[in-house]
Amino acid sequence: MKRPTVLTIAGSDSSGGAGIQADIKTMIMNGVYAMSAVTALTAQNTTGVRAILEVSPEFLQQQLDAVFEDIYPDAIKIGMVPSGQLIRVIVDRLRHYGAKKIVVDPVMVSTSGSVLMKEEARAILEEQLLPMAAVITPNIPEAEVLTGRKIRNREDMEAAALHLGIRGIRAVLLKGGHSVSDADDLLYANGRLTWFPGRRIQNPNTHGTGCTLSSAIASALARGMSMEDAVREAKEYISGALESDLDLGKGSGPLDHGYRMI
Repeated sequence: MKRPTVLTIAGSDSSGGAGIQADIKTMIMNGVYAMSAVTALTAQNTTGVRAILEVSPEFLQQQLDAVFEDIYPDAIKIGMVPSGQLIRVIVDRLRHYGAKKIVVDPVMVSTSGSVLMKEEARAILEEQLLPMAAVITPNIPEAEVLTGRKIRNREDMEAAALHLGIRGIRAVLLKGGHSVSDADDLLYANGRLTWFPGRRIQNPNTHGTGCTLSSAIASALARGMSMEDAVREAKEYISGALESDLDLGKGSGPLDHGYRMI
């Protein structure tokens, strides 16, 4: 049986709530075969990140080559990439293999507040990787870094999304979860802005929400959905994972990725 395939290029989360662990769980639950290339190991739990161990650029290339040469991915999700050297390897290999349907979650800071990207990597991310993406999925703090402007309301979100689009990024899903009033997300694609209404779910356990949403979008794109339908389906999935109200750990706990199985 042929099944759509998705590759996640991201860091490992030892507590299982974010990173490649969240990505793989999400992909399985959204109907695709999941593969991974690990950019870094992290020692972390729901209260924070204790240590980060990057893989070497050579080893990351070996992982990417091994995947692409055998099971070519229908879509790619890129999450935590801590250094500029690793970003350059990813850009080089994706160009070499002609990768399509690339979803980039520009992970800079974890839910617990730990910095996950070196300062020197940010410029390389913006200049080389983001323009390759079919869509990027920043939250409001990440979008503020990428645009250099404060985002306080819906009008600011629209201005930020347009700003990124003008800079050559094909599509931007600006996540409103850090807004004080709602969880509405804004998609800029094909030259137009589309709001996706969301409901704020009273659940403090949000570890890995960004990883989960971007992986669900990549899964839907791999199955042939349009960008708008992929975002809509991904939002429904993450809302269900939050509403299941899983409560694990002493900090911001993980989502219930497998809620549909219960």
